Amino acid sequence: MNKVEEKLEIPSYYIAGVFGQFDEHIKLIEKELEVSVILRDDKIKLAGNLEAVKKAKQLFKKLVDFCEQGESIDLQMVKYTMDAIKKSHEQDLQKINNEVVALTYLGKPIKCKTAGQNHYVEQIKKKTVVFGVGPAGTGKTYLAMAMAVSAFRKNEVSKIILTRPAIEAGEKLGFLPGDLQSKVDPYLRPLYDALFEIMGPDNFEKNMEKGLIEVAPLAYMRGRTLNNAFIVLDEAQNTTPEQMKMFLTRIGFNSKVVITGDLTQIDLPNEKKSGLQQAERILAPVEEIGFCYLGKQDVVRHPIVQKIVEAYETFEKK
Repeated sequence: MNKVEEKLEIPSYYIAGVFGQFDEHIKLIEKELEVSVILRDDKIKLAGNLEAVKKAKQLFKKLVDFCEQGESIDLQMVKYTMDAIKKSHEQDLQKINNEVVALTYLGKPIKCKTAGQNHYVEQIKKKTVVFGVGPAGTGKTYLAMAMAVSAFRKNEVSKIILTRPAIEAGEKLGFLPGDLQSKVDPYLRPLYDALFEIMGPDNFEKNMEKGLIEVAPLAYMRGRTLNNAFIVLDEAQNTTPEQMKMFLTRIGFNSKVVITGDLTQIDLPNEKKSGLQQAERILAPVEEIGFCYLGKQDVVRHPIVQKIVEAYETFEKK
């Protein structure tokens, strides 16, 4: 196929963001699109077959757009954008990076990075109960936290309740030193970490002391009615059917619930069924309940996480 060359101008103040640290974005683009990219002053020269150069040009224009919007470009963003362009799914790109879900306490905007994440957030806005199901790294918990904080700041709810089943992943809690709270805290640490980043440690502690934020094991939910609250149940794949039913029947007036889980990482004993799996079958017809399924294309951690998810999927299919 005939080789073509094309030049594209990029403002000098965007070059660092577009090229990435040690030109890591360019190395990925050259490998995936099979083009060569050469920088001369403020212009890049693209060389390759006609279709590849066309897609590369489109990609660089989109990356410049991200820079103009003040986005911090990482490898995951480059890869997702490139995949969307390769599959001619440019409309997906219009859905992301447009709306701010919430601001961290440092003023950094939290935005959806994939079309799947955007759909997830839209479901949370529209439905009373939303199940977010997908592999590790797809932002299920973090976006749910961001939506919870956003609703709390807008006074749409009066408290945030975060809960998880305290299930051991191959280890026994009884062997850990300390009292019950110190044994359970490690299982709730990811929830603390997300809130620290979004709300800030001081604000988080202040609201915890007032009882406006609760972080507790799922067992502590029994017997309660949760009104005017944004409730997040994390790691729901490790609930039993009985626990899931107990949790869902706690929902009170003016409350919103997000339930997240990864069905590929169930830590329940072999004879136990997952409450998340059962809930999918039972609750699908209920109009006020939404199900959002995120996939490997929605992984927003290091690109190797997406490859790990793909490798496990391939292995499990055999």
